Amino acid sequence: MSYPKIGFIGLGQMGSKMVECLQNNGFDLVVMGRNKAAVAQTVARGAVEVSTPKELAEASDIVMLCVTTSDVVESLIYGKNGILAGIKEGAVVIDFGTSIPASTKKIGADLATKGAGMLDAPLGRSPMHAKDGLLNIMAAGDIETFEKVKPVLDVQGENVFHLGTLGAGHTTKLINNFMGMTTACTMSQAFAVAKQAGIDGQQLFEIMSAGPSNSPFMQFCKNYAVDGVSDLGFSISNANKDIAYFVQMITDIGTRSEIAEGTSANLQTALDAGMGEGNVPEIYDMFVKRGAA
Repeated sequence: MSYPKIGFIGLGQMGSKMVECLQNNGFDLVVMGRNKAAVAQTVARGAVEVSTPKELAEASDIVMLCVTTSDVVESLIYGKNGILAGIKEGAVVIDFGTSIPASTKKIGADLATKGAGMLDAPLGRSPMHAKDGLLNIMAAGDIETFEKVKPVLDVQGENVFHLGTLGAGHTTKLINNFMGMTTACTMSQAFAVAKQAGIDGQQLFEIMSAGPSNSPFMQFCKNYAVDGVSDLGFSISNANKDIAYFVQMITDIGTRSEIAEGTSANLQTALDAGMGEGNVPEIYDMFVKRGAA
């Protein structure tokens, strides 16, 4: 395949490994990021660092974003010297983060006025999968844009899905995270109730995991509540953001989820208590403390 020039913004835990994978597969990159150590490592492998999103867009055929929030994405697109000011006709912007679908659709429409395309392509799996090109990628956007960049996505992902029109990727990811984070919070509280009621946590796990409640989330929650091992790798802060986005998304489409609102309230309470950097199953501690109060 031909090798398009790629601009990449956001060299955090996931983004830095995605860039490493691209460089290991022969791609030339221009990069920006707040993690200066990661930027330096990328530059040492041959990338070029730029100072503004406009400059990055002007140099790129594909602009990849792996940042934290919709607000950050919008600031990169619309800010002074932003991507929209520098995007080339025929270029494609890919948002790998988890964003609000309504924001994604607006950005896509504005990029289209410049003759550029957009995909929302949230990710599954871990940074180590990213390094090895084994991510799950949930891409959405018009099929011509998807097919144009799919050879690059195939380098980055083991499983690359096309989910439909722009915004469907972020919608699917938010639904997935609503289910997962609600499950993790519910199971964590179940272990906390067991502790307060004098039920052995290991025995509870053996009973529940022998039935349909068994799942990787059950294992993660048991690992923390029973064994004190925090290994889910997804923070309360990130979960709180994603569930808030889910609540916003369903409000935008004219419905409501009291279950999501409950999960959001619990995550926000944990965040307010200074637990944001902990993994989601650590919310167990909050439930135990609440019961003991």
